[in-house]
Amino acid sequence: MSRRTRIPPSPLPQRDGIDAVRVRLPAGGPWATVGEHLVERLSGAGAGVVGRMLDAGLFVGADGRPVAPEAAFVPGMYVWFHRERAAEPRVPFEIEVVYRDEHIVVADKPHFLATVPRGSHVTETALARLRRDLDLPALGAAHRLDRLTAGLVLFTVRPGERGAYQALFRDRRVHKEYEAVAPHDPRLALPRTVCSRIVKERGVLAAREVEGEPNAVSRVELTGHRADGLARYRLVPATGQTHQLRVHMNALGVPILGDPLYPVVTGPWLPGDFRRPLQLLARRLEFTDPVTGTAHRFSSGRSLPAWDRPEEWAAGG
Repeated sequence: MSRRTRIPPSPLPQRDGIDAVRVRLPAGGPWATVGEHLVERLSGAGAGVVGRMLDAGLFVGADGRPVAPEAAFVPGMYVWFHRERAAEPRVPFEIEVVYRDEHIVVADKPHFLATVPRGSHVTETALARLRRDLDLPALGAAHRLDRLTAGLVLFTVRPGERGAYQALFRDRRVHKEYEAVAPHDPRLALPRTVCSRIVKERGVLAAREVEGEPNAVSRVELTGHRADGLARYRLVPATGQTHQLRVHMNALGVPILGDPLYPVVTGPWLPGDFRRPLQLLARRLEFTDPVTGTAHRFSSGRSLPAWDRPEEWAAGG
């Protein structure tokens, strides 16, 4: 029976709430030195970048000591480093902590702030901010909200308990309610449950509905409408496909206000442009804590300006 290799802890502290990158050298290969392998493996960093980092001692081994460029290649060796990151425009909205105990943190995320580091959004994410602000370097996300969606997100304090909380979402044992502002169509019969198959292809911005067995289920209810042609909706997803609520509302002919992807892709988001947020809010989160057994019910304190502050929305900010 093979024994699982124990991964040593990172010898580098977090930087701005972001973990160091861990690289494990392969079991074998043509490289004589660690430097040769890293230059080849991390070639996407750009010409000369890895070499300069090696010369500066920015790659370290499990003992925390810099790895010399000429150090002999050792199969299975672990190396850590921090990526060079481009400056990110600060999302000018604060993240609020709704609840905190020794097991979980429930945060009320603003629009435009990604949940976890991904792509060009790294330090300006809810996870990185909370790790820094709360001094909780081991904090992890139990699930995610789209960057453009505001509202409640559940984080876990202890890495060993994260799987138990993630299982709540995987096994559909969390009740989630969203609010959205979209056009009002008096011909649309509501409430209704929308079922379809949604696919999201890598590298393609928008998800789409296709033929086949449904994998996305959403309950759509009308909670109010106004003379200006707008309506407020309660959305209750039973599943968690990417962009599910946005796709389903668009399929009903009432796309959510401020959506840059549905019904048509209007172009990439420009850094620093925080006008016209997507009018979608994760309003409520309810679940029984798998560790403590406590029944939790949380509600977001945020609002949707197109509904609550229509003059501000009409002015474009």
